[in-house]
Amino acid sequence: MNIYIVKASQLGPVNGRLANAELALAAKELNITLVNKIDLADVTILMGQGDTADVSIIGKKVYTVANLDEVYADPKKVLLDAPTQAVIYERSMQVTPTRSNSETKRIVAITACPTGVAHTFMAAEAIEAEAKKRGWWCKVETRGSVGVGNELTAEDVASADIVIVACDIDVDLSKFAGKLMYRTKTGPALKKTAQEFDKAFNEAVIYQPISSTTSSVTSQEKKNAYKHLLTGVSYMLPMVVAGGLIVALSFAVGGILQEGALAQALGKIGGGTALALMVPVLAGYISFSIADRPGLVPGLIGGMLATSIGAGFLGGIVAGYLAGYLTLLLIKTIKLPQSLEALKPILILPLLSSLIVGLAMIFILGEPIAYIMKALEAWLSGMQTANAVILGAILGGMMCIDMGGPINKVAYAFGVGLLSAQQYAPMAAVMAGGMVPPLAMSLATFIARNKFSKAEQESGKAAFVLGLCFISEGAIPFAARDPLRVLPSCVIGGAITGGMSLAFGSQLMAPHGGLFVLAIPGAITPVFGYLLSIVVGSVVAAVIYAVIKRPDAKVEQEVMA
Repeated sequence: MNIYIVKASQLGPVNGRLANAELALAAKELNITLVNKIDLADVTILMGQGDTADVSIIGKKVYTVANLDEVYADPKKVLLDAPTQAVIYERSMQVTPTRSNSETKRIVAITACPTGVAHTFMAAEAIEAEAKKRGWWCKVETRGSVGVGNELTAEDVASADIVIVACDIDVDLSKFAGKLMYRTKTGPALKKTAQEFDKAFNEAVIYQPISSTTSSVTSQEKKNAYKHLLTGVSYMLPMVVAGGLIVALSFAVGGILQEGALAQALGKIGGGTALALMVPVLAGYISFSIADRPGLVPGLIGGMLATSIGAGFLGGIVAGYLAGYLTLLLIKTIKLPQSLEALKPILILPLLSSLIVGLAMIFILGEPIAYIMKALEAWLSGMQTANAVILGAILGGMMCIDMGGPINKVAYAFGVGLLSAQQYAPMAAVMAGGMVPPLAMSLATFIARNKFSKAEQESGKAAFVLGLCFISEGAIPFAARDPLRVLPSCVIGGAITGGMSLAFGSQLMAPHGGLFVLAIPGAITPVFGYLLSIVVGSVVAAVIYAVIKRPDAKVEQEVMA
């Protein structure tokens, strides 16, 4: 029996690969051949709901598996049912995203996370999968590290019943003005998708964007301080990555003293410019998150003053919050005649907010914060081995507690912020610790294969690659299934890795990239100690979890079969 497998065009890549792997393993046991050309197939299996870009299946015998849970539960049954239950596939069978007057809904969504790498796309895939399960039309726009993906058109927005915004950072939502909107975060959208869908239609409200010329702010624009910080960090990250790696290159070509014209030029680009802009960008976009565009100018000015005074990233954070909330206050309190209202966003708000923030930073806040920053730098520079190990263990453990959640992001923001003060050790502990969860879960699937299902073993392979890239979220599928065992194992391993990293005196000049940063000479030092820290922590976490994990019912059924 030859079977050709095709996926629905909107089926997410992760679910598609996992389901395909399950079918491939079952096919081997049943002596069924999976072919890559439909002309060689006796029957075709279509995975997922909706249409497919592969028009070659039209007129062929096709067995549709709309719910992938059937594949995960019993892939052999799917393969055996295909020949007997397949029907001739016609063009009219392809589901077109048309609006129904009854239960069919049209959903548009936006996802975004601080780094724009993992949660952004995983949440998008979860939303699409849940919509398909309910038979609804859905399109998700991602605001990732490479910009806007799958952009929503004006027609998409106009025809949508509801907008779901699953964002951990502030994003421009102006094109959704007047639409019914439900706001959540990427974590719930990824882990509790069905519940979030139910809440969306019960709690959604009409979205009205903040206007710099109005005096009221609706409740949906009131975000917490943590989200404002993450917005600033997300905009700052590319600046820090570029600056840190260029500085590392300057050391590679010119030595520690950056001798030579090229080394000095690279140092000026990376350290003198990119990293110098880090704090102003952080402050500017914290303020932007709070007060929208009117908050950007005073935030940038306050951040630049924080840099010149020596208040560092702590001063930038304070300046950002001060500028944002002050601008928001001015927006709400300043009343002007309609004829002068146009002067408010371009003259009055920038002038007053910048003046007040600047004077506050120079005469009131700057010096005390600079003193605190210098004390912190002095403590970090003079750390003894014991203190370094404790700090590294705390940071490494925090990176593993919630894998991209608030605690993880606090540790990450701390490490990134210290890069502006040329303190590179905490960032080393942070990134090393953050790599442990996915690497440990991947190793555990090899150490105790008999305790993991075939799907989990495939997830382990993907987690290994994600771990190398410093994407902690690669361990989320394991943590979601077994949090009481996965999380403690990872925290222990992450703490060991972070502590060992600082015990070796490791330093990291870039806040992202995982082991691929090794391609830049000097970006990680010392290389051997850093790698050993990651290996030891990952192995310890993997062994702990392999020992304490219990085989689930599916694994036991596979063994009996």
